[in-house]
Amino acid sequence: MSTAVLLDGLIDDAALFPPGNAAMPSAIAEHLRHRAAWYGPLVGPFLCPASRLDELAARVDARFAVRLVVDTGAGGIGPAVDAVASDDRLVLRGVEIALPPEALVDSARRVVSALDAALGGPDDDEPAYVEPARGPGWRDALEVVAEAGYRAKLRTGGVPPEAFPGEQDVAAFVLACLDLGIPFKCTAGLHHAVRHTAGDGSEEHGFLNILATVADCLDGADAASAAAVLAKRDGQPLASRLRELSDARAGEVRRWFTSYGSCSITEPLADLIALDLVQE
Repeated sequence: MSTAVLLDGLIDDAALFPPGNAAMPSAIAEHLRHRAAWYGPLVGPFLCPASRLDELAARVDARFAVRLVVDTGAGGIGPAVDAVASDDRLVLRGVEIALPPEALVDSARRVVSALDAALGGPDDDEPAYVEPARGPGWRDALEVVAEAGYRAKLRTGGVPPEAFPGEQDVAAFVLACLDLGIPFKCTAGLHHAVRHTAGDGSEEHGFLNILATVADCLDGADAASAAAVLAKRDGQPLASRLRELSDARAGEVRRWFTSYGSCSITEPLADLIALDLVQE
């Protein structure tokens, strides 16, 4: 298999977000540099908080694609989408929004209604991702999102270390998305290819682990087997497993696991080079 199918547009550029917290001018410049580099096909859209959209618009002077991360609540979806649409320099590449932990199902319904009003319904060119908080009702909220035809988002890390879900939680989310027929992306804590323990004690997930987990689940793996793949810490077997995928199967894996957000592009790239999954 050509790994280009598996890795195309895998890494959404979240340079503005923690722990990178890049300044807007440098984040824009670096994004353009990444997209023009030999590894540019790996790089997905630039992620920008809705609350910083004015700052972004003030810094670009040519067509610039952006995916909005709405941090202003369900009521902020429409105004943010309208602001992008009214600026000839900006091109909308989708919307992401997290649900508050309280009343997840009701929150999901409000967000879906707001997305429908702002976007006119699901659109693969402008995909909308809804992130349910971990806790009671997350699966029910996911069903609301799936029924509306939108996509899901899983938070795989953050601050403090307890923000990192266990492999059983990630496996349950992946299987739920496949059962409901809902594509998903991940965010936070996936800077590296393979599961490892970070310096602060966080058990950080690997994006290759998730790719391999989706492939195994498509082949019928159960929750325990999926969790075992997510816990693997040796990158070579994971890389070998993914190289064995046909282009058709790799495309199917990416149909479901669409991308993940990373504040670093160079760190995951270095891991992929070390595992001989990409070559300059």
